[in-house]
Amino acid sequence: MEKDRPARLPALNRREQDILALERRGFPGPGVKERAIREELGLAPVRYYQLLNALLDDERALAHDPVTVNRLRRVRETRRTER
Repeated sequence: MEKDRPARLPALNRREQDILALERRGFPGPGVKERAIREELGLAPVRYYQLLNALLDDERALAHDPVTVNRLRRVRETRRTER
C-alpha cells in the first residue's frame, strides 16, 4: 500500500513562504513593493524576482499556494509570449 501513496513533498523554507506571501498582497505601486521586499525580506528586488521565478517552477510552491503560483505562472507566460 505504501507504494501506491504519492511521495510527500518537503515543505518550503521560511523565505520561500515569505516570498509567496508577499506576492499575495496588493501594492499601490512598484516603489511600495520594492521597499517591502527590501525591508521585510532583506533582499534586493533583482534577487527577489530571481527567487520568485525559480519558485514558480517548484512543485512544492504549487502545493503550498496553488492560486498564487498559477496566477503568477499565467502572468509570466503572457509576458513571454509578448516578447
